[in-house]
Amino acid sequence: MRISRKIVASVAFYVLIFHASVADEGVLVPDYYKQSCPHAEEIVREHVRIAVARDPRMAASLVRLHFHDCFVMGCDGSVLLDNSGDILSEKDAGPNLNSLRGFEVVDKIKAMLEQECPETVSCADILAIAARDAVNLRGGPRWKAELGRRDSLKASQSGANQFIPKPNSSLDTLISNFQAQDLSIIDLVTLSGSHTIGKSRCLSFKQRLYDEDKEHEVDHHQRTSDFRRVLRSICPRSKRDNALVPLDLMTSARFDNRYYINILQGRGLLATDNILVSQDQDGEIEKLVWAYASDQQLFFREFAASMLKMGSITPLTGEQGEIRRNCRLLNS
Repeated sequence: MRISRKIVASVAFYVLIFHASVADEGVLVPDYYKQSCPHAEEIVREHVRIAVARDPRMAASLVRLHFHDCFVMGCDGSVLLDNSGDILSEKDAGPNLNSLRGFEVVDKIKAMLEQECPETVSCADILAIAARDAVNLRGGPRWKAELGRRDSLKASQSGANQFIPKPNSSLDTLISNFQAQDLSIIDLVTLSGSHTIGKSRCLSFKQRLYDEDKEHEVDHHQRTSDFRRVLRSICPRSKRDNALVPLDLMTSARFDNRYYINILQGRGLLATDNILVSQDQDGEIEKLVWAYASDQQLFFREFAASMLKMGSITPLTGEQGEIRRNCRLLNS
């Protein structure tokens, strides 16, 4: 059966109107840029591929950038704003200062997209696509990005200090942090699996390497194993605070389920890794950790689902916010 060009054009028009109307209601959709910027996702992926090839650690940095954005006022690109006028940048908040990376990668992606389709693709959506591609390029799952976010007109440095989990948080605090974003304990355990890639500064975990009294943070395995001695050799007591240590010493450049095997052995790098098991009172979290440690494909499926769920935290859509021309500055 032959379909006329007129019918095809009409269908394309109503698909575009449908996507716009859905986004107006605060719902993100796949293929949001199919008509307005059809090569958007290809452009993002190519730039992420180049950045990760040059610096494998950048994959984890881009995932973390999306996470830190979504946990403050929702997934709205606010984390990308520099200090300007009344804006106090989230980049200067405690959890982000001298720690968040990847801003230059986002800048390059945005510049290319502005050439391809000006004022169309939001910075918030760039973060979501880049995080997805960063995971996939390191061997992890790939999922259909749900898009249609717009960019915030403000930042919240105080919110970044309040809502972003800290590396020495208790399990109860982590659960509360996630519940404040309508994320479940399952999401907490699943998204923690992103620590299968990336690195952390000694400053983030060194104290407990030398504090024998912190029994609740360091279990028997870590206090007596080669793992603990290796960490002490990289992070001496009184120096090298900024030295970097892989979050997963075994497969640090590959996105896999090794993180869960590590924490079952007491070999999680951060306190917040090990407490998923050591502070789990009823054993339900440990069951999930065992399930992910035993079945990588299960972890991959659940990770994709939790990333989509996190990426839908109170997005700006419709006429809210704006589409920034420069991710660091408001258009005005």
